[in-house]
Amino acid sequence: MKLQIAGCRLQIGLQIGLQIGLRIRLSIGLSIGLAAGVVCLALTPSVLRAETIDRVLAIVAGQLITLTDVTAARELRLQTSDGAADPVRGVLTKLIDRELILAEVDRYAPPEPTAEAVDREVERVRAGFPSQEALDAALARSGIDEKHLRETLRQDLRMRAYLDQRFTAASDRRQALVDEWMTGLRRRADVIDLYVSPR
Repeated sequence: MKLQIAGCRLQIGLQIGLQIGLRIRLSIGLSIGLAAGVVCLALTPSVLRAETIDRVLAIVAGQLITLTDVTAARELRLQTSDGAADPVRGVLTKLIDRELILAEVDRYAPPEPTAEAVDREVERVRAGFPSQEALDAALARSGIDEKHLRETLRQDLRMRAYLDQRFTAASDRRQALVDEWMTGLRRRADVIDLYVSPR
């Protein structure tokens, strides 16, 4: 993309120079065209020095999971790494599973949570911070706003309702059933995991 932009600028510069050259003289036009192309190329270093804004860590059924998503889940304590040696891998694995469950939830459409239920979840997250300012700072570092947080919590409530509806067995048996179901989802899923743990 960056080289295409640079090449396009050079081509435009040459075309302008050639058009001028047809009116004045061919040799002068080529010189102007080359000079215009060089000027355009000189303007492209800012394009060539692009900075990384985010990294895609996984693609689950067409949904991107980025480093920002992992950071937000950790900062806001929506997911934990459960003491994994690589916390990013630990949270990423949970976010991959979350996307797989959400795809199932969207297929079967459990009842929407009430606004009051979402408010309670937002309050629960807020209670994990010493002040509203601390929560706002965590949101800013994560690159999301409170609206995005509310939507994430709404989805979490939908997932919980779906799992409660699907797995009604006693608690000791339920986790084994959920684990077995998740194994099947992972096996059938279209997941591209791009994350490489640092050594």
